[in-house]
Amino acid sequence: MGKKYFSLSSVENSKVIKIIQIAFGIICIAVAIFWLRFNIRSLKADRTLWVTILFLSGFGFYMIWAGLGKATRFIEISTDKIRIKKTIILPAVEMSAGDIQKIEIYPFNLIFFMNTGKKLILRFSTTYQETNEKVKNEILNFGELNSINVEIVRENL
Repeated sequence: MGKKYFSLSSVENSKVIKIIQIAFGIICIAVAIFWLRFNIRSLKADRTLWVTILFLSGFGFYMIWAGLGKATRFIEISTDKIRIKKTIILPAVEMSAGDIQKIEIYPFNLIFFMNTGKKLILRFSTTYQETNEKVKNEILNFGELNSINVEIVRENL
């Protein structure tokens, strides 16, 4: 079993889209800097200018981050470890098979119980059921290959 990569984001962007995202992020930051320099004297009087500058700067940094491919959510399953990136900001978490005590599979999430007593919850999207099922099947294979207790939990809604 080689590495299996599953994107948990809605869409994989092409190179052109990534370049546009980076350019738009740079433009947003440039506009924020221009707005700051142009209105520097009136910033003390009007707090909405600060909100505008912070929003443009934050959105610009997010667009650059997304354009560089750092904002994608994913799960990567290999023979002896699992890498999960749950959020767009935090780095990926890597778990070796020896660190995992038990895995519970729910219809819309996975719960990894670690040997340290901690647990990691991965929530699935309700939109892309095909990807969710592929991930669940690979987790079952991973658990079987590494002798990890994998339990499928049925929820009655």
